[in-house]
Amino acid sequence: MRTTHDATVPPRHRQRQTTAFQTAYALVPNGASSDTTVLQLTGWTKTRAWVVASPMKGFVDRFTHHSVEVHPGGGSNSPELEPGVEAVVFLTSGTLQLTLDGETHELEEGSYAYLAAGADWTVHNSSHETARFHWIRKAYVALEGQSATSFVTRERDVPPSVQAGSDGVRSTKQFVDPNNLAHDMHVDIVTIQPNGTIPSTETHAMERGIFVLSGSALYKLNEDWVQVDAGDSLRLHSFCPQACYVSGPEQFRYLQYKAVNRQCRLS
Repeated sequence: MRTTHDATVPPRHRQRQTTAFQTAYALVPNGASSDTTVLQLTGWTKTRAWVVASPMKGFVDRFTHHSVEVHPGGGSNSPELEPGVEAVVFLTSGTLQLTLDGETHELEEGSYAYLAAGADWTVHNSSHETARFHWIRKAYVALEGQSATSFVTRERDVPPSVQAGSDGVRSTKQFVDPNNLAHDMHVDIVTIQPNGTIPSTETHAMERGIFVLSGSALYKLNEDWVQVDAGDSLRLHSFCPQACYVSGPEQFRYLQYKAVNRQCRLS
């Protein structure tokens, strides 16, 4: 569900936002990912990771998001340790070899892999350069008569869908057909053009996770306008009002997670 109402466009200049944790949202700036916050992933070699989002009861509790770098010769033969977990891997630099259900895929910058719950997969870096990717995970909620299947594609091979009423300013690359009920999460890429404005405040019923891939913007979160830049991440509680004003000279692009296609669970 999405509702909209008019939002006042903010002033062009705001101070850089630091880490913020509010009732309706959390903002973690790029500088929070440092050597002091690095995580060693179980079952991985020559790999470092940072937690972008993790489940928190009463806030954003359905998914995890890690920013991962795999050094030459590194990787994992058993990357997923929990049964029933689906995932998306999106590569931002370097190359990786993904073996998925017996088939090997050469991943490059912009490659996108949906890994269905129960998929047999491994990932390794056989190159001489460090590979970096986003790894978003969620416990899959099955639906009778439906079954999500794994796939590998590339960002450049997915046509953008222009948002109605945005005058071409805002578009989304949807890697999964929104009408495919087998999928209970979407991880998309949203692009807003330079100086673009989404002047209406949106309110979504589902939690959201956002990682800024490029550009800068003033983003409205609840009652606050905050500056967000490449490398920053946001977690939005259900029904958190949001709007956006692109403040930089380049496209504002972000990777967006949301849960979809399932009833709210009461038990």
